Amino acid sequence: MSKSAYTIEPGKQEIVMTRTFDVPRDLVFKTTTDPSLIPQWWGPRGHTTVVDKMDLRPGGKWRYVVRDPDGREHGFYGFYHEIRPPERLVFTFEYEGVPGHVLLETVTLEEVDGKTRLTDQSVFQSVADRDGMVQSGMEAGATEMMDRLDELLAAARV
Repeated sequence: MSKSAYTIEPGKQEIVMTRTFDVPRDLVFKTTTDPSLIPQWWGPRGHTTVVDKMDLRPGGKWRYVVRDPDGREHGFYGFYHEIRPPERLVFTFEYEGVPGHVLLETVTLEEVDGKTRLTDQSVFQSVADRDGMVQSGMEAGATEMMDRLDELLAAARV
């Protein structure tokens, strides 16, 4: 299993995460855009994720609800701007618990020697928003989700 790598430069409004998966990019794209598969990897372990909406087209809305072990719900949503299977997704991301702090996320999938390099660039409205996301524990949470995605992809490969 590869590790997630993060670029978080002081004073910048972005976070870039990269991860390599030992499967073709068609499988990574399918797994990250199939509403029946997303609950198997999106969100922390021990939490339940429900895909409430997923209109996978430019202008379409997505919304996921994550329920923690105590039953509290956390909603996340956004709108798709660009979808280029199997190489690129561009969408907004907003946590309903902190409304008004929208980021633009660009996920690029590159096939390299039969593996897939995923690059996820998140651009925030301000450095303060970016720093708030970093301080919230985003890196640990995102790494856990990418670990879960890697496990799901490895099981599909068998």
